[in-house]
Amino acid sequence: MTKGKVIPYNPLDKRHLGESVGQAMLRQPVVPLGSLAAFSGAGIYAIYYTGNFPAYEEIVNRNQQNCFNIPIYVGKAVPKGARKGGDMEAIPGLVLFSRLKQHAKNIEEASNLDLADFHCRYLIVDDIWIPLGEALLIARFNPIWNKLIDGFGNHDPGKGRHAGLRPRWDVLHPGRSWADRCKPRNESADQILREAQDYLRNNPPLDDISLITT
Repeated sequence: MTKGKVIPYNPLDKRHLGESVGQAMLRQPVVPLGSLAAFSGAGIYAIYYTGNFPAYEEIVNRNQQNCFNIPIYVGKAVPKGARKGGDMEAIPGLVLFSRLKQHAKNIEEASNLDLADFHCRYLIVDDIWIPLGEALLIARFNPIWNKLIDGFGNHDPGKGRHAGLRPRWDVLHPGRSWADRCKPRNESADQILREAQDYLRNNPPLDDISLITT
């Protein structure tokens, strides 16, 4: 609303459309990340952490007693070719399931994380709404693996392409063999851990009840 003027509600505004997709995803059941059964489709997802790694204490405190309120990571999986303007009628196959299984594998490879401490919820979405729903959820929750500790969703860049810096996620959670071949960072795991603690302490995650329940 602007002073002296009421702006009509537009249900087709991209923010409202994004909220609709986000609400639908957050109403989905939460399941252990390590025990997903295969399913078809593309869409969006959120991953939740409940373990005892010290960097994420503020998140874990909000995800207790099966109350999964704060995702540690939000992502999407689109059909092959979607990023390049491919066939809009392409069958997505197992793309969302495969993406979540890859995340589970990454967590299993990390030396200081336990896959049993991770859960997820996901929503199969019509292709055109996937980026909008993901963007809305990231903006709402500021998941720390999206915003501060980058690299969780990275793939092996391939042979001869490891000249870039090692992702911060792999410095804090070592174990992925391809990341070991990347150029070392100047910051240590302890530095990143303290930065994560300070970030969450100074920017405590907020439960967006209106988004979840409306």
